Amino acid sequence: MNTLIEGCVDSYASAMAAAQGGADRLELCANLAIGGTTPSAALFQQVRRDCGVKINVLIRPRFGDFLYTDRELEEMEETIKCFRDLGADGVVTGALTPEGRVDREKMERLMACAGGMDVTLHRAFDMTRDPAEALEDAVRLGCRTILTSGQASSAAAGCEVLGKAFRQAAGRIDIMAGCGVKRHNIRAIHDATGICIFHTTGRGAPLDSGMVYRKESVSMGLPSLSEYEIWQTDPQEFAACAQIVHSLGVV
Repeated sequence: MNTLIEGCVDSYASAMAAAQGGADRLELCANLAIGGTTPSAALFQQVRRDCGVKINVLIRPRFGDFLYTDRELEEMEETIKCFRDLGADGVVTGALTPEGRVDREKMERLMACAGGMDVTLHRAFDMTRDPAEALEDAVRLGCRTILTSGQASSAAAGCEVLGKAFRQAAGRIDIMAGCGVKRHNIRAIHDATGICIFHTTGRGAPLDSGMVYRKESVSMGLPSLSEYEIWQTDPQEFAACAQIVHSLGVV
């Protein structure tokens, strides 16, 4: 039984913490507070230089839906080529039609740019109208992995769909449970679904900013988020998650 834990990280510090905690692979992103967007080439190069763990790069040009314009798709294609040339192990992406199905034509274009890299269909899967159909589309496209919460607010809440997807996949594609994955629920998700591949930020409590002077009345982004909290992976939390995931393959 193959086990794997992927660290979802959006900074150098988080990438190093996940690697230290036992990550088998990283999904490198930016802006996890809004669900993740494409990271910079500079961040990728730093992490690639200092981290021996495989790195898959999120290809998502903006926050919001997965219905992309021709110009956005062009941007995504060129970005994939860039990270391929920089040595990424894989890319994480997805595109949907207005009707909520996997956009196979656009995905084929993106996958052609990926060349021999692994491709993960990300949680665009969770926004499709028919997860069974979307899974078969991903298999036909040649995706290596589907990242999913089981079309629910968290993987723990989506166990029914996750279990169905795992059984339908039947080893043809990896089903990776993600969203709200914590040390306290990994084993329960596994027991309910059979899944042994997990995706987590391994985030601890927010770190307090080093700023002494604080302008509390001004927000640079989402007003619900403090400008003076730093979210990043906690190596101890991630290590606890990794230990549990890796123990799932022990008979």
